[in-house]
Amino acid sequence: MSALFRKKPLRTLLVVAVMAFGLLHVGIGNVLAVSQITYEKLKVFSEVYALIKSSYVEEVDEKSLLYGAIDGMLETLDPHSSFLTPESFNEMKVDTRGEFGGLGIEITRGNRAIKVVSPIEDTPAFRAGMKAGDLIVRIDEESTQDMDLMEAVKKMRGKPGTDITLTVARKGKREPLKFTLTRAVIKIRSVKWRMEEDKIAYIRVIQFNEQTYPLLERAVDELKGKVKDGKLNGLVLDLRNDPGGLLDQAVQVADAFLDEGRIVYTKGRLDGKDMAFDARSGDLVKDAPIVVLINSGSASASEIVSGALQDHKRAIVMGTRSFGKGSVQTIIPLSDGSGLRLTTAQYYTPSGRSIQAKGIEPDIIVEDRVLGESKEKGAHATEADLKGHLKNGAEGEGGKPKPSKSKKKKEGASEEGDKEPDYVTGRSKEDYQLERALDLLRGYQVFKSMDKG
Repeated sequence: MSALFRKKPLRTLLVVAVMAFGLLHVGIGNVLAVSQITYEKLKVFSEVYALIKSSYVEEVDEKSLLYGAIDGMLETLDPHSSFLTPESFNEMKVDTRGEFGGLGIEITRGNRAIKVVSPIEDTPAFRAGMKAGDLIVRIDEESTQDMDLMEAVKKMRGKPGTDITLTVARKGKREPLKFTLTRAVIKIRSVKWRMEEDKIAYIRVIQFNEQTYPLLERAVDELKGKVKDGKLNGLVLDLRNDPGGLLDQAVQVADAFLDEGRIVYTKGRLDGKDMAFDARSGDLVKDAPIVVLINSGSASASEIVSGALQDHKRAIVMGTRSFGKGSVQTIIPLSDGSGLRLTTAQYYTPSGRSIQAKGIEPDIIVEDRVLGESKEKGAHATEADLKGHLKNGAEGEGGKPKPSKSKKKKEGASEEGDKEPDYVTGRSKEDYQLERALDLLRGYQVFKSMDKG
């Protein structure tokens, strides 16, 4: 890359880059107008670059300087658009396979620091007691106030067996908490399951990676095999604290319980680039009633699934409002092995609802008594709390979410982590939301039997 820049003036290269992008996306006519408008600004950029190269107190690395400029450009857009160095690009590809080295936390860029969307079950971060909404203010001795998201990911990744210290600010705690974690090979089993009483199946989706749909099929097969007639009386699909993942897996999971109809569609700026996904015939649980559990840690792919099942009236959605990440990121490989994660569209549920900065509102709001999940004063970060978040794209609707109907945590309620968590649910064995979901499905069976009588 540096050799290339020695051969041609930066200004010429930047104009050529803008024109090349335009030729691909907006056509030759528009590109000339774009280049004329932006030429003067690009000239300023090249002047600053030349001054830094010639006059800065120390010699600077060309690649670092240009990567930093690209990074800064993307930071002006939204919290989810970012530049991926070749190393970060490779790490991102590893993540989707469901196995990597690190701590086991899903993070996002907050206003003042790095925020935890959700700890991943059975990982060092989960076992140490880190929680959704935690604010990571220091990684070892380095402040995260101005730290790029991918830089934070890179610092937390590392050789298994090595230690790292995270300093965390947590709502309700006066002093910062320190977690010394030992990095491990993170192998995420993205789906866990078990049979509850009364032939009701429980399936938890931890993350949407390449393993998710195959494991979901296996879960349903095994659970139906535990019942003599192979018919389930109900299913609890638990998407709480599921930070999302691959779009195709979200579509397949929703399709698993739908016979027909739209699952999700996208809207962006580029003509002909919008996507739509429809269900195919076949319901894995044969019309058994479904309750989907969500909370403020349920994001992206989780919201696609819960929104689709809710709109088609295939499931009752229970819990608290989801995170609200309704934007589509396109990963674009670049010529030097780096990549661009660019927000290109927004997701819409089958009925036309935009998820962005609003999330999925449950049909039945059930607070988590164990977590004491209160939205007052932003107890748990959502998309709408992130600096620079996209506004909601629904026509005639503002981007501001409805006020939550959440109540304050009941006095004397314990925090999650005070007791040994349930291996399958990843939560306290006294799981109030799960119990209410099971009660609803049992009640449905009672009414169904009365109707037959």
